[in-house]
Amino acid sequence: MDLKEENAISERIIGAAIEVHRVLGGPGLLESVYEEALAHELKLLGMEIERQKEMPLVYKGNDLERSFRIDLLVEGSVVVEVKAASGHNPVFQSQLLTYIRLANRKLGLLINFGKPKLADGVSRVINNRMTPV
Repeated sequence: MDLKEENAISERIIGAAIEVHRVLGGPGLLESVYEEALAHELKLLGMEIERQKEMPLVYKGNDLERSFRIDLLVEGSVVVEVKAASGHNPVFQSQLLTYIRLANRKLGLLINFGKPKLADGVSRVINNRMTPV
């Protein structure tokens, strides 16, 4: 899948996230609630969703017992990290970037439902650099 297709997917994800934020009344709920609602909204749009996708970790050729979980993997290509924090923490973006690298994907979205205006809580990671939406 090329970046143009992934960008189109990300636009649909952001639209779905805005709908979830609107319907649930904005910030104030648990991260898991927003994640579940977003997964449902994306399914309503006919998108393929893998929730809490477990990804193996390999260190110098050794499979580690520990793995990591991606909140949502959409259409097998876009990694979505869901947060519900009132503040911005740079570690959120670092976490997403690490997940994208380890999962060998090109594009990720950080969606923080803890912001009164959701657009202020959305960041896109493309090819190892953060860009505002």
